[in-house]
Amino acid sequence: MRAASLAIGLALVAASAAAQQPDSVRAEAPAASLVREVFAYEGGGRDPFMSLLKSGDVRPLISDLKLTTVVYDGRFASRSVAVLRDITNRRIYRVKTGDIIGRLKVTQIRPREVVFTVQEFGFERQETLSLAKQEETP
Repeated sequence: MRAASLAIGLALVAASAAAQQPDSVRAEAPAASLVREVFAYEGGGRDPFMSLLKSGDVRPLISDLKLTTVVYDGRFASRSVAVLRDITNRRIYRVKTGDIIGRLKVTQIRPREVVFTVQEFGFERQETLSLAKQEETP
């Protein structure tokens, strides 16, 4: 205990002596270096140290997607496939029920629409994308 208080006392004396030195002497003292710990993530999936706003994980938004094709299997709905196009970067997604794109999970594929579960801020909501209606030619 006494050794610890002696060490603290010596540190205080050294600090007060350094504060009383002229500026020219203090300027010659070596600068203290700052050592930071650096993390690198090499695991699978998203890097937990990267902001979600800077990464592409929040994309695509439901408003960025356009449903182009639905191949619906009436007997086995799990074999149905939908084709989506991201209108911001022209990327094509071929999805089945249960697939996840960013924050969107394909919940159900119907003959002319796809139902998504959107996960935002700890809440889930349902959104539906439908095929554009085609006009019949006479």
